Amino acid sequence: MKELVSYLAKALVDDPVPVLVEQTGSENDAILQLSVGRSDLGKVIGKKGRTAKALRTLLSSIGAKHNMRVTLDIVEPREDTSPAADTEPESHPEPSEEQ
Repeated sequence: MKELVSYLAKALVDDPVPVLVEQTGSENDAILQLSVGRSDLGKVIGKKGRTAKALRTLLSSIGAKHNMRVTLDIVEPREDTSPAADTEPESHPEPSEEQ
């Protein structure tokens, strides 16, 4: 089910790179945590939560077929804490013209 949520989320968003799905819980009670880029959060939730509700309904139906309870949590995107995010882009001095 993790792969299904990842596939659907990547189809909904503009930037599929930051889409991350983590699965926790037991064998019969799965919790899927979906994280997307900050700018794509609204696309996964949808107007009045309709898209999120549709995803949860789909997972619930699939889970019922396999005697599982599936919960989908859409979590806030994590801030990028990598060292590269803190540094400014390198500036290269313009070559001087020799006369």
